[in-house]
Amino acid sequence: MNAVIENLPLFWEGFQRTLALTVVSSVLALMLGTVLATFRVSPVPTLRAAGTGYVETVRNTPLTLVFFFVVFVLPQLDIGLSYFTSAVIALSVYHAAFFCEAVRSGINSVSAGQLEAARSIGLTFGQSLNLIVLPQAFRTVIPPLINVVIALTKNTSIASAFGVVELTSVTFRLVNLNGNAAIPLMLASAAFYLVITVPAGRLAGVVERRVAIAR
Repeated sequence: MNAVIENLPLFWEGFQRTLALTVVSSVLALMLGTVLATFRVSPVPTLRAAGTGYVETVRNTPLTLVFFFVVFVLPQLDIGLSYFTSAVIALSVYHAAFFCEAVRSGINSVSAGQLEAARSIGLTFGQSLNLIVLPQAFRTVIPPLINVVIALTKNTSIASAFGVVELTSVTFRLVNLNGNAAIPLMLASAAFYLVITVPAGRLAGVVERRVAIAR
């Protein structure tokens, strides 16, 4: 236990980096996922094909491979990125596919009659999505979206293998230096992850109950 207490500043530094990865990547992935979801429900066949192709390709590709491409392939194209930025891009690109499917399910839950009513008063497809469909869609899919955020939080640990000094990276370093305290150090690392994932899971449950009552 002394090893944990003595290294709390290092744990805190790694936790902050993990939290930053989670927040920034979640925001970017949600934005990209929303765009992809609008592509997938678009009346334009080319956009639908592009959205479907992205989701099916990325969702069936290992996240480690996405990291490898961003960290090692992009620099070969003269695209210089920091390790943190590379990790954000990899996490955002990968989880955008899952955010897309969550948002698309919310869009499909909105009755077709509302879209028809919107068209009857002269709204375009884009205006109908922004003003009528997406506000309702986000309300119904907040719990699934939070579940994706929880998965993203846990997947930030992969960044430790690609030069990012986040929580898992700090934990492995400390375990190597304090082999006799490996279990307490691992448990401390797990506790820091739970600080992010448990409140997020509770929030998903609260939102789900409130949406159910509103219905």
